[in-house]
Amino acid sequence: MADWIPATVVANRHWNNDLFSLTLEANIEPFKAGQFTKLALDMDGKRVQRAYSFVNPSTENQIEIYATRVADGLLSPRLHALEAGDEVYITARANGFFTLDEVPEGRHLWLFATGTALGPYLSILRESEVWRRFRKIVLVHAVRYSADLSYQGEINALKNQYPDQLVVQPFVSREPVQGALNGRVTHALQDGQLERMVGLKLSPAESQVMLCGNPAMVKDTQTILHKKGLEKNLRRAPGHITTEHYW
Repeated sequence: MADWIPATVVANRHWNNDLFSLTLEANIEPFKAGQFTKLALDMDGKRVQRAYSFVNPSTENQIEIYATRVADGLLSPRLHALEAGDEVYITARANGFFTLDEVPEGRHLWLFATGTALGPYLSILRESEVWRRFRKIVLVHAVRYSADLSYQGEINALKNQYPDQLVVQPFVSREPVQGALNGRVTHALQDGQLERMVGLKLSPAESQVMLCGNPAMVKDTQTILHKKGLEKNLRRAPGHITTEHYW
C-alpha cells in the first residue's frame, strides 16, 4: 500500500500546450537519481495515481516532475491545471532500479529517451557520480516537434560545464530543425548515422546504454544493439543495456 503524503505545488512550468513540469515541496524519503515516485489526486471518492520520475537530483530539496497532458487522461489534465499553493499527494518512498548503481562499468554511457523520459536522465546528469564514472556521455532525445525539446537551458548549462564529456543529439521526427536529426532513432542506429554524428561507436568493449521511453523504441533499439553485440543488463548476468518502459 502506498505511503501517501501531501505535497505543495511551488510552480507549474508549461513548456507548450501539453508538456509541463511541476515543482513540489514534500517531506519525502531520500531517493536515487533515476528513480520514480507516484502522484495522486482524489476524484469522485477514488485516489487516481500515476508514476513519474524525478527530474531533480537527490541533493535538491524541491521535487520536480516532467509530464505530458493526455487529453482523455484522468490525472494528467488535473495536474496540468495545478497552480502554486495547490496540493497533490505523493508517495514518501521512491521506487525503481533505473539508476547508475545498476549500470556496469564502461567508458561511454549512452542515454536514449523519447519525450518526457528525458526526466530521469536530467536527474542523473545533475549529480557528480556519472561524470566521475564515464569519459563520454551521449544524450539522445527523440521528440515529434521542436517545441517538445524542453529543458534546453538546463542541457546547455551541462554542456558548458562538461564540454569534453557531454554530447547531445536531439531527434525531431515531424519537422526539420537545425542541429537535430530527422526521423527515428532506430533508423539512424541501423545505418550508422547516429554514431557518425556523435563521433563514437557503440561497442560491447566500451559502451553502456540506458533506454527509457516509448516501449516500441526501447524494444526496437535493444534489438539493433543486440546485433552490435550488446546484451541486456541483468543483476545475475551484467550486460550493456539497462531499460525502463515509461508507460
